Amino acid sequence: MSEELLRLSKRMSELGLCSRREADEWIAKGWVRVDGQVVSELGVKVYPSQKITVERQAAAEQSKRVTILINKPVGYVSGQAEDGYKPAVVLVTPENHWEEDTSTEIFHPKQLRSLVPAGRLDIDSVGLLVLTQDGRVAKQLIGEDTNVDKEYLVRVQYTKPGTLPDESLKKLNHGLWMDGKPLLPAKVRWQNDDQLSFTLREGKKRQIRRMCEMVGLKVIGLKRVRIGKVKLGELPQGKWRYLLPTERF
Repeated sequence: MSEELLRLSKRMSELGLCSRREADEWIAKGWVRVDGQVVSELGVKVYPSQKITVERQAAAEQSKRVTILINKPVGYVSGQAEDGYKPAVVLVTPENHWEEDTSTEIFHPKQLRSLVPAGRLDIDSVGLLVLTQDGRVAKQLIGEDTNVDKEYLVRVQYTKPGTLPDESLKKLNHGLWMDGKPLLPAKVRWQNDDQLSFTLREGKKRQIRRMCEMVGLKVIGLKRVRIGKVKLGELPQGKWRYLLPTERF
């Protein structure tokens, strides 16, 4: 079977070395070797069997990249400013840094450069939002083959007489379709009389609100409390902290 040529940046991303954008930066700086030879031309193609190595400077630069956790309040968008609403990144200021952050990282304005949201959280939802400069983190959380689950607490109101039938709760767990496709199985259970816990592996736009609507539930409040193994914990609304070196999604 003959091997297929791949773009070097794509192959580096597949190997988990970095994101494609970082790969292009490193190639341009002459930090990437293929079978021991420096490759500094963008768009080069390689065979999967070829050995790719990166210079120490690349790893050093990557280790300086920060990942920030924010408890996003209502009224902020996750990414680019839109419709007059501010992006959550404007909350990353020295004043909003959580006093109880145990990270040894010191805030510097250059940490705001290319700080991108790894996943989105609706404007009217609150809770854990991840902003990162590290392409590996972004790929892990929003790549096509991500297997990191996310947990939400959702305050709901049943819009029909009586209470939500068990059959409808089963449907929320598995059996609903959205945008012409079946949704992946979710874990949905009651936390208390008016609050559900949702654990999802996917994140279609306004997915939880739309799922709830399908079974006659109205969402009153939605809060993301966990992404993979990283929890929102005690982080106050509007405050942020650094992801610790010991924390893994």
